[in-house]
Formats: sequence, C-alpha cells, structure tokens
Amino acid sequence: MLKSLQIKNYVLIDSLDVTFPEGLIIITGQTGAGKSILLGALSLLLGSKADSSVIGSRGDNCVVEALFGLPNGDDTIWNLLRDNDLDDGSGELVARRVVSSSGRSRSFINDSPVNLQLLQAVCSRLVDIHSQHQTLLLADRSFQLSMLDHLAGNEDLLEKCAASYQRLKSLDREYDDVTGKLSRIAEEREYIQSRLKRLEEAGLVEGEMEALEEEHSKLANAESIKDSLSGAENLLDTASLKEARKLLEKISGFLPEAAALVERLESARVEINDILDEVSLINSRTEISESRLAAVEDRMSFLYDLMKRYSTSSVSDLISQRDSLSGSLADSEDLEARKEDLSKDIAAENKFFSDICSRLHAARNSGRKHLAASIMESLRSLELERAVFDVELEDSVPGPTGKDGIRFLFSASGATPLDVSKCASGGELSRLMLSLKALMARFVSMPTLIFDEIDSGVSGSVADKMGQMICAMGHDMQVFAITHLPQVAAKGDAHYLVEKTFEGNGAVTKIHPVEGEDRIMEIARMLSGSHVTPAAVENAKSLLSDQGD
Repeated sequence: MLKSLQIKNYVLIDSLDVTFPEGLIIITGQTGAGKSILLGALSLLLGSKADSSVIGSRGDNCVVEALFGLPNGDDTIWNLLRDNDLDDGSGELVARRVVSSSGRSRSFINDSPVNLQLLQAVCSRLVDIHSQHQTLLLADRSFQLSMLDHLAGNEDLLEKCAASYQRLKSLDREYDDVTGKLSRIAEEREYIQSRLKRLEEAGLVEGEMEALEEEHSKLANAESIKDSLSGAENLLDTASLKEARKLLEKISGFLPEAAALVERLESARVEINDILDEVSLINSRTEISESRLAAVEDRMSFLYDLMKRYSTSSVSDLISQRDSLSGSLADSEDLEARKEDLSKDIAAENKFFSDICSRLHAARNSGRKHLAASIMESLRSLELERAVFDVELEDSVPGPTGKDGIRFLFSASGATPLDVSKCASGGELSRLMLSLKALMARFVSMPTLIFDEIDSGVSGSVADKMGQMICAMGHDMQVFAITHLPQVAAKGDAHYLVEKTFEGNGAVTKIHPVEGEDRIMEIARMLSGSHVTPAAVENAKSLLSDQGD
C-alpha cells in the first residue's frame, strides 16, 4: 500500500507531505484544483516521461518520493529487489525520482540509485493508476487478452509460451543466416574451386620465392663465381709459409721470440689450408647450368604471375588465400550440417510451441465463459439489466502470447453483442472497466489501485452502485478514488481535499484530509455547487450516515 507521498516543487505543488491509511481513500476538489497534477507527480514513479516543464518556481529541480508497504504475496517484486540488492529487510520501500532543470532525471529505491526501467518495474507492481481515459484500453486486444489470462491463471503458460516463441525467432534467424551463407557459397563455388585448384597445383612452399631468388643470383653469376674461386685456390698456396716456418725454427734456439712466431705461422698455415678446402668444395659444387637457370626463372615468373592474379605480394599471402578458399568449401560442409541440425531444432521447438499454444487456448476457452458471466453479473448490478457481454477467441498470427486473438463483445440493450469499441457509450465503458477491475481485485493480487474519475459519465443510483463496488474493493486492498460524485465520495474510509490557493503572485496546490463537519461541507459542495444550501448539507449528512460515518 501507499503509506505516504512527498512532493517538492512539482508544477503548482510547492511542498506536500501526506500520509494515507488502508481501505478506500476519496480525493475530491473543484475542477482545476490540481488533482491531475497530483497524479502526474505520482506517475513519475511509474516511469512517465519527465522534462524541465514539471519543475515549479521554487527551485532548480523537483522531487517525488513515496513510501510503500510491500505486499507479502508478490514474489516478482521481492525477486526484483533481491536480485538488485535493494531489499533492506524492513518490509517497506522508498521510491524517489528527481528531475533537474536540464530535463534529466535520477531514480532511487531505498536510497540506492537505479535506472528508470527498474524503478518502473518495481513501482508498477505497487501502484496501478486507472485514468478516466483508460477505458480506451477496452478496445485494445492486447489488454483484453491480458485480462483473460490474468483471470484464467495463465502466467506460467504465458512465460513458457513467450520463451518458446523467442527461441523460435532466434532459431529462424540463425537458419536464415546459414541458408544465406550457403546460397552465397553455392553461387561462388565454381569460381572458388577454380581458384583453389590453381593454387593447389602451384605446389606453394613457404619461403620459396626467397630461396629461388638466392639460387637465381648464383646461377646468373656462376661463371664469375667459378673464376674467382679458382683464382682464390691458386693464390692460397701455403708452400712459402712452410719454408718460412723452417727458417724460424732454425734460429729459435738463438732467438726465443722466433719460437712464438713459429707457432703463429703454423696456426695460420692450418687456417689457410681449411679455407682452401672450403673454397675448393664450393668451386666443385658450383655448376654453370643454363637449363637450371631457365627453370628457376620460369618458376619465379609463374609465382609473380600468381601474386599479380591474386593481388598479393608474397608466397605467404598466396598460401593464406589457398587455405582460406579451402576453408570456405569446408565451411559449407559444416554449414550444411548446422542447417540440418537447425531444421530439427525448429521442428521440435515448433511442436513445443504449438503444444503450449493449445494448452493456452484450452485455458482461455474455459476462462472466457467465467469472465463473461462475472462481468455480466457486475454490469447488471450497475443498472445495465439487459447488458450482454461475451468474449470471443479467434485465430491470430503466432506471437509471444500464443496463437489466439480476442474480442470483447458488448450490447447494452440485449441485442446481438458487437465489438466493444463500436457500441458502448462513455458511461457504459466506465461501468464495464470498473467491473473488470473489480473482478481482477477479487482473483488477482493487485497493487494499490487509483481510480481517476472512473465514474465519469454516470450519475444517480448508478453512481451509488459504482461507489459500492469501489468500496467493496477497498475491503481487500488500498483504493484511491478521485471523483466528482458525492455518492462515491461518501463511501470512503478517508477523504482528502485538493485545493488551489494563491500565495504572492502564484497559485499553489495543496491536499489535506477532511473529517467531520469539513467532510460534510465538501460533500454538500459536490451536491449543490459553489453555493452550499441547507438541503445539500442535510443530503450530505444522510449520505455519510448511510455509510456509518
């Protein structure tokens, strides 16, 4: 229930701090007093659009804060709070929204910052505002189906149906994606195979071009290389070194330094002999082969042509393209296998979805009769004795709520019922909407319910009976009724008056409880207008005494 509401600097509301009891709470006030402003402020907590125009003249921002007592039976709201670490264990919840002069807003639950979506999700489980224009929802097929599902207890089936539908959509999207890829591969297959065959037949080897370029350089300069190697062999003659070594050995007994030089000459001679052997070996291996040179040049030319054809700059890039083309053909095999798996998954999910839809249809078909009978009983108690109300199911495009379409059919005169959007007057729509809400209040755990002039378009005994129905709803839940009808206003457990006063150069909207004589005078005003007559006062007392006031 809504325990208290604080509003600061919202439009004409300077500062408001009001507490509310349980049961049926009546809110009245003259036209233009600011009742809609009050609802607008509360709507901010339900996620309505905010901009700087809602900020009053007393500051740079406005604040709306509400204290709720949390319902015990609503697992959804408790799970929302626990999942977001917002349950403080008090059994109460403080929701707050602050709108700044820039038009941006910040949201809080139990003093913790939250996003607007979470604030909306939580507060929509705590407050339901039924405006005088909400009767337009009666023509909304989604609203009609939602009402039937609530009363039929289809929540679990709907959750499974929505999940299955989303899985089907996801599988269908993947199937279309796989099919599209396969189609593109099929269109390009011959081209891909041709290019792949050319690259595979090329026998590409990593680093081949570098090796060919090195070999080409040797073959192209083979004669010069052999001449230089042969000349080096001739020049690397160690005979003179051998003779020099003997001469130094001869004097080493007389000249100690000569012995060290002998060893160095011997080391040099050995090193030169090794160099000579290497030169000779290289010379023997170096061939002058015009045929091999031509073969290398042909291979290099072939590779350069391939690189140009495939717009690459190296053999490595050619190998990458070869592997990519090969992979795309291999992918088609994997995609074919995935397509087959997806077909099986879609068939299985379609069967599951159809089964859920069939169970939903059966539950709705059973529930629609109960819904129609309950609404007709309620309508007749509201002096629509000849009213006919029916709920018709029809085939619809499959969606998250199944395969059923729905129509609410109505006739106030007892004639063949037609679509409710085409045959009901404003007063009839008000009574029909109240009947639906009253039925939901009996069978569904509902939040605090706020009726904004649901009695619009009715008067007299009908208004009295609508008041009785709203009063009955207040026995099991907290109900706010904003009304202009004294018959309804007299039935409340508590009565609040909204007034507009003028302070300085501006108007200010205030709300306060009225009791005793003040309440009598407010209901008398509602009966007679701005000039309260003694008869209106007596009538007001009579209305209140009938309610045990």
